[in-house]
Amino acid sequence: MFEFGIKDAIDILLVAVMLFYAWRLMKMSGSLNIFYGILVFVITWIVVSQMLEMKLLGSIFDKLVSVGVVALIILFQEEIRRFFLTLGSQRQLHFITRYFVKRKTNVEEEHVDQQLMRIVLACDYMSKNLVGALIVIEREMSLGDVIKSGESIDANISTELIKNIFFKNSPLHDGAMIISHNRISAAGCILPVSHNLNIPKELGLRHRAALGITSQSDAIAIIVSEETGAISVAQGGEFHLRLASNELESYLINALK
Repeated sequence: MFEFGIKDAIDILLVAVMLFYAWRLMKMSGSLNIFYGILVFVITWIVVSQMLEMKLLGSIFDKLVSVGVVALIILFQEEIRRFFLTLGSQRQLHFITRYFVKRKTNVEEEHVDQQLMRIVLACDYMSKNLVGALIVIEREMSLGDVIKSGESIDANISTELIKNIFFKNSPLHDGAMIISHNRISAAGCILPVSHNLNIPKELGLRHRAALGITSQSDAIAIIVSEETGAISVAQGGEFHLRLASNELESYLINALK
């Protein structure tokens, strides 16, 4: 007689959570059809080998699965990296570390707020003047390799400096600016471009680069459209489009505190 206990319920719940995260990451990367194909294959394999007990066909499926796992790891290494990043950066897990991490003092928080305001003011100016920009704010994951791809700046965050770097005749205006440890680390940096087919066609290369870097790290990317002046934010491989200056300020303060 089949018995269903608490352990079985937890087992099913964990599998459901894993499938949900896999589905969401595949959706972000535009590989949703592949996810459905893999799901159909796995269900067929279970039915053939476990329920129907077809030994010959089951053994063939077993061989395909053993080889397919390696192939999937190679094919979806970015998605797998993103999965573990998402798993480890959820706010639900912050209660584990909050007692071991020193909280910012009021002075430090005020200093961060001032720096964010300088970024917001620069973005507001560039938005009104149709100056394209891409600013990436490093968080817990290091962007050292991306910083090395650009020109080292290592300067305090300044509204005027940001505006000058993204000025249309500046040699660095086409690349990304990286802000690390509350300083402008580099400009003119090259970012990985997302090939997600679900990105709206009206969004350009800056948006694809922002989605690419935020899909591979926990960074926050701010995009100012050169065509429309619209300010957008990318985080966790998702867009928050057409933000007003006050909305951008609120978003950054909530995300970075």
